[in-house]
Amino acid sequence: MSAITERRERERARRHQLIITVARELAEAEGWEAVTTRRLAERVEYSQPVLYSHFNGKDAIVSAVALDGFSELATHLRRARQAAPEPGQALRAVCRAYLEFATERPALYQAMFILPTDLEFASAETPPPLRAAFDEFVSCFRPDNEQRELFAEVVWSALHGLVVLSESGRIPSDGQEERLDFLVTQIADSQRGRPRHGGLERPGT
Repeated sequence: MSAITERRERERARRHQLIITVARELAEAEGWEAVTTRRLAERVEYSQPVLYSHFNGKDAIVSAVALDGFSELATHLRRARQAAPEPGQALRAVCRAYLEFATERPALYQAMFILPTDLEFASAETPPPLRAAFDEFVSCFRPDNEQRELFAEVVWSALHGLVVLSESGRIPSDGQEERLDFLVTQIADSQRGRPRHGGLERPGT
């Protein structure tokens, strides 16, 4: 590859990331309704044809923002899990980190889970950042738990429900800690007396 070609590819990658960054900033400041290709083109100081050479419309931009978000989420959850005082407390730490992530980044969370995207979930085409985020939940359960992915799916689904219902005012936002405690306790209790399937990750496992 020539030096000129490499420089052009670096410039294209820089433009690509700039569009994603500016779209996210605009959504965080004014909501996703304010994110249009016209406004993005103005903010990044590129023509709309240049913008469309990177993304085929707003949905593609949302998908790119969401993909960045899953990378951030995976890192955020991993840090929480690894910082847990002991492995048995990892699930609570990861769940709390998830709720914090959603609360602190509402526009990003919308892109990841609410708005239309072309990202594939739970399939062979699932992008690595999505899988990495999900695997942080899976890692909270012992390797000999034959249903660890099922448990991870249920926990993630419950957390997403808490986020959406709280954000929309359907349930009081000040009760999240009690709900989190109930969820984690129920998951832990459901595994007691079932050693064949394993349970939450324990010290020494």
